[in-house]
Amino acid sequence: MRALLTSLTVLSALAMSTAAFAASMTTGTIKALDTKALTLTLKNGTQYMLPANFKDPGLKIGEKVKIAYEMVGKKHQATAVTVVK
Repeated sequence: MRALLTSLTVLSALAMSTAAFAASMTTGTIKALDTKALTLTLKNGTQYMLPANFKDPGLKIGEKVKIAYEMVGKKHQATAVTVVK
């Protein structure tokens, strides 16, 4: 019984920690893009940190994008940026 309870506790903890790190998605219009500082700001004012290996697919100010991101502390860390057609 104790082994079963321990196993369930471990599985529950793993499931909860995985959910906490799940990526979120948002869409918006680009207000600013700084490829040197690796930041992208949407018109709503939210700033996203781009990954170090980010390759700019030709993003432009005013273009609508979809961003997958994770919260790292209080910062939005983008994991993917795609243009919305």
